[in-house]
Amino acid sequence: MPLSTAAAPLSVPDRLAVRLGHAGLVPFVLGALLALLVRVDVLPYVVLSLSVYAGLIVSFLGGIHWGILMVARDATPRRLVWAVLPSLFAWVSVVMPPHAGLVIQALLLIVCYLVDRRVYPAYGLSKWLTLRFRLTLVASMSCFMAAAASA
Repeated sequence: MPLSTAAAPLSVPDRLAVRLGHAGLVPFVLGALLALLVRVDVLPYVVLSLSVYAGLIVSFLGGIHWGILMVARDATPRRLVWAVLPSLFAWVSVVMPPHAGLVIQALLLIVCYLVDRRVYPAYGLSKWLTLRFRLTLVASMSCFMAAAASA
């Protein structure tokens, strides 16, 4: 069921949304680069910072589903559970050693994208998927790189 007409402008990412999405990659890319470049005594702080940011973003991606369900008013138990699961998994991954937690977060980013590919079209949000793919690719690769550097 497409979202109400009040939400129609959100069905296509505008220039600002694209720019903000790309700006949101800065901590991912910077974190991955720093993980490769900093001294070993600074590395734990870099990967912790990236891990916390990745956890926040994974939680944000789950929150998008919660917002869609609020507007569309067609929440099923399964969809509500999915809206909360990313936050719970992100929370666990943040307290893990970074070499493991960052891998889980990268996988969570990919799983969130795959779920979005199935869900977004039903709500008229297909045009967000190209941006979501690009953001997911860079963010998940950054997490994988930082995990490898911290192992």
